[in-house]
Amino acid sequence: MDDIFFISTASRILGMHPQTLRKYDRLGLVSPNRTVGSMRLYSPKQIERLRLIKILVDKKRINLAGVQQLLSIADSVHRLRDIASLENYSQSNVHRRLLRELDTLEKLVDLT
Repeated sequence: MDDIFFISTASRILGMHPQTLRKYDRLGLVSPNRTVGSMRLYSPKQIERLRLIKILVDKKRINLAGVQQLLSIADSVHRLRDIASLENYSQSNVHRRLLRELDTLEKLVDLT
């Protein structure tokens, strides 16, 4: 079973204030699981996503709106890869899903 971390441990691992993690949750940059009492639980995958966010904000000086866009694009690319690797679906079904995902990606990067 993967480790899960409460917000206090996650903030210590990342060198980030817990309030920053709460803000990123509110903005939808990361979506930690919750305990029955609504305490945030972070998986190792979410810790890595938060590390990426920290690099983008602190080192690359990208604002949170830009980070949100970049993460949305990255998520779309991951979904495209997942769809492309499907073996149990008909070609037409995979093709339709790929086209839908490409439309989503196109909207994300639309600069007009």
